[in-house]
Amino acid sequence: MFRLSPILKTFIFFAALTALFVLLGYFIGGIAGAILFSIFSIIMNFGMYWFSDKIAISMSGGREVNASDYPDLFYDVSDIAQRMQIKTPRIFVSPQIQPNAFATGRGPSNGVVCFTQGILNLLTRDELRGVIAHEIAHIKNRDVLIATIAATIAGVISSIAQIGIFFSSSDEDRNPVVSLLLMIFAPIAATLVQLAISRSREYLADEVAAKTLGTGEGLSSALLKIENSVRQMPEMEVNPSLSSLYIQNPLKGEGILQLFSTHPLTKNRIQRLKEIKIY
Repeated sequence: MFRLSPILKTFIFFAALTALFVLLGYFIGGIAGAILFSIFSIIMNFGMYWFSDKIAISMSGGREVNASDYPDLFYDVSDIAQRMQIKTPRIFVSPQIQPNAFATGRGPSNGVVCFTQGILNLLTRDELRGVIAHEIAHIKNRDVLIATIAATIAGVISSIAQIGIFFSSSDEDRNPVVSLLLMIFAPIAATLVQLAISRSREYLADEVAAKTLGTGEGLSSALLKIENSVRQMPEMEVNPSLSSLYIQNPLKGEGILQLFSTHPLTKNRIQRLKEIKIY
């Protein structure tokens, strides 16, 4: 069965966000308040991009560790980073008991990987290497930057829509009902596309991890273990805006809430890993 690559999907989703932005701007017209809110949204999101590593580490309670503390972990992180041809990221460990991990940083030259104590206790070394490869793939792929751009566009759309409800243009050529519906549903659509971009990048990180290690079995097993543990444990105290950083969403979501999840279903990720051709 034909399936679009994660990179092509990301491009299509960005195009959809841009088209939605242009369409919304057409129906609303020139609004000074919308411009101001858009600028504010851009500043906020790029602030998150520049300081996301410090914010995420601080909120996770992580502390930077050295090779004498976790020699095997340091070896594996360094080995996999070298295979992906990027600088070895700094390593942090959080005391959280929920098994999870995340990567952040502005790019391959200043990456950060944080592991909870729970994930270090739960996984075998092969499984943990799968998780390490996934997180380093996010750094290599500059996913923090991509997620920030998507969040910026979605944020601008939401800001314009909110202002437009109260200050929509009186141009007679525009249908007021269509304009109102667009302003109500555009932010929802933008959010869904933004989340779709996040899910697409998760698939890509899984793929890069499997190809780097020559197998997806360790990562598949890790994902299943992590999901089962997350379901059984209390939610982590995580800002929802940072939940997309983690390998498994630390905030539980069932049923229709899966539609608004930043992560694909674990069973779908495992199936994709099984289908990856390792050369």
